[in-house]
Amino acid sequence: MKTHLPHSLIRRLLQGCLLLACSIHSAAAQDSDIHDSLKPVPPNTAPGAEYADATRIFQGIPGIERANNGRLWALWYAGGPHEPGEGAGNYVVAVTSQDDGRTWSGPQVVVDPPGDVRAYDPAFWQDPQGRLWLFWAQSSHWWDGRSGVWAVVTENPGDATPRWSAPRRLCHGIMMNKPTVLADGTWMLPVSMWDMPPDKRTRPEHQHPLPEENGAQVVVSHDQGKTFAVQGKTKAPTNTFDEHMVVQRKDGSLWMLLRTKAGIAESISTDGGKTWTPGSPSSIPHVNSRFFIRRLNSGKLLLVRHNPPDMKTRSHLTAFLSEDDGRTWTGGLLLDERKGVSYPDGAQDKDGVIRIIYDYDRTKAKQILMAEFTEGDVAQTKPSDKTRLQVLVNQATGIAPEKPKKDAPKPPKE
Repeated sequence: MKTHLPHSLIRRLLQGCLLLACSIHSAAAQDSDIHDSLKPVPPNTAPGAEYADATRIFQGIPGIERANNGRLWALWYAGGPHEPGEGAGNYVVAVTSQDDGRTWSGPQVVVDPPGDVRAYDPAFWQDPQGRLWLFWAQSSHWWDGRSGVWAVVTENPGDATPRWSAPRRLCHGIMMNKPTVLADGTWMLPVSMWDMPPDKRTRPEHQHPLPEENGAQVVVSHDQGKTFAVQGKTKAPTNTFDEHMVVQRKDGSLWMLLRTKAGIAESISTDGGKTWTPGSPSSIPHVNSRFFIRRLNSGKLLLVRHNPPDMKTRSHLTAFLSEDDGRTWTGGLLLDERKGVSYPDGAQDKDGVIRIIYDYDRTKAKQILMAEFTEGDVAQTKPSDKTRLQVLVNQATGIAPEKPKKDAPKPPKE
């Protein structure tokens, strides 16, 4: 006996199949989109010759950290078809040293997204549990309006070839500076949402303007990195990249310093970062560039900033100390006076040795350099017998090919 389905039921079944097919096709198309910055990029722990020093014609924006057994890790970003400079195809490079930075490995870890997606503005940070975090930003082209902070973590940073976790996207934005651990154990990440529309070179379908989120944010974790959430934010006049850092003062308040076109701005929070005063000019003289501030083992603050005679040039990287939570500064150890030095990051070991990493001449010399000194050197304003300055971490030797002129506007300089 044959059974005939009603025409209405057949029609509904066909419509359902069509919708399912369209959904599968759409998902497959999205999954195959190599320009999607939301796709995780596992770290490459066996990078080949295509990432050798001789292939890079631009590199900069470095970071440094030290494992408990003394192993040093350094990283920066470079690469991509838009070299020399910043744009689609940038990738992150990490190297290591087991002899206090006297010799360094070649690339040990590379994060290199496909298509128009770039990995940039990376940071190393060792958390209170001794784990090493590798953070980076991921955006479609130079800036898609949203970007995103990604991270991998290792439990064994003292090994030459540590095991890294799967990549995880923590939040929107960019974080190139180390987190701060507050007195109550909260981790506070300084995350920036650049205050500008998406780069015009970004494909329209990958532009995600979020103007309501723009500014210098703090993203917190109360569970040692299991979850993260935006806590608060502020803005300062003439800010764009922020590149802010946060210090908890002895009275419990939070002091944020931000990069602006006019120098360093500041903002204060007295409620754990939920609300902040509007950013306003600080008393710290500086150029339009990144700086580094951190509380030392002694309780004093260390500030590494540019101190050029004209207060305009990226030169004269100098270290200062403060015993009163940044109200006054003393010392002044000159680390590198040359024009073209920039973007310091640092770490202090348990023995008090301070290491500052920075870049020099990103498209010509293409050097990543390190300074090693103590708090006493800064206070005395001169190197001691154990001070090491302009230590070479890496030098790229790639030569830029001639490129035809393009009409596309150049992005602002980080």
